[in-house]
Amino acid sequence: MPKDVELRVEINWLHHDILATEHEGQWKTTELVTKNYWWPEMTRDIGKYVERCDLCQRMKNKTEKIVGKLKLSEVPEKLWTYLIVDFITKLPVVARKDAILVVCNRLFKMIYFVATTSHKDQ
Repeated sequence: MPKDVELRVEINWLHHDILATEHEGQWKTTELVTKNYWWPEMTRDIGKYVERCDLCQRMKNKTEKIVGKLKLSEVPEKLWTYLIVDFITKLPVVARKDAILVVCNRLFKMIYFVATTSHKDQ
């Protein structure tokens, strides 16, 4: 087999992508190609071709371990025990304020908004 990369890609395409072979995967494609062709590092080339196949990657069976069941968050027992704090920044300047401090109490979902600035005053 001559060292022609385009020819090898076409051979891989003919044995992997056409309707008769139906994207069977690396080992089935290797089996089909080796019936008629051989070149050095052929298995590696076919493996790379199959890895780059968009349809195979989208339809591939996931083999990762399932993570497990979701756990519920603990419910706070006292008001203001657990808080969620965040900033909203890069707002238009109004009354020399360009950010909002958001404080949320997790027990009752009470939210407080505090107008502030996003940088230190000089």
